[in-house]
Amino acid sequence: MRAKLDSRLREVEMISKDGNKVEIAVDGKIYDIDVVMSESGFCSIIYEGRSYNAESVRHSEGRYTITTHFRNFDIELSNPQKKYLRGRQSTIDDVQETITSPMPGKIIKVMVAENQEVKQGDPLIVVEAMKMQSTYTAAQNAIVEKVHIDEGDSVTRDQLLITFKTN
Repeated sequence: MRAKLDSRLREVEMISKDGNKVEIAVDGKIYDIDVVMSESGFCSIIYEGRSYNAESVRHSEGRYTITTHFRNFDIELSNPQKKYLRGRQSTIDDVQETITSPMPGKIIKVMVAENQEVKQGDPLIVVEAMKMQSTYTAAQNAIVEKVHIDEGDSVTRDQLLITFKTN
């Protein structure tokens, strides 16, 4: 996903997460960090033996203010599902036959069942990754063939989530 920090664009990817241990890449540089999040948006980060505290305030979808060391940073995140689907679809006529997870995460909510008809834009599932929730929607009118996950499941990158029936 892309993160816009003030006027700078950064490419951010979560590579792995095991408990509090997180491996991320920012513009291709790998960072191994230890992150502890609280429900109120505060977090403690340990990187290379140094401890950092930060507060995250969500303003709207993908827009946050991060405060650390008495400095504020406005951050705008791109929608990971839209970016992922743009990269996977070569033309507007492509039919979406499956939904796969673009990154590791946890299934928060499943809003469809097998053999259910969905319309373009209908919400299908909610996935949480790095304490951010993304709602995955139908790219076109379709019928759900199989739901491969359940609420509460942990998923890996490129794991099959939903399959659609094709005509």
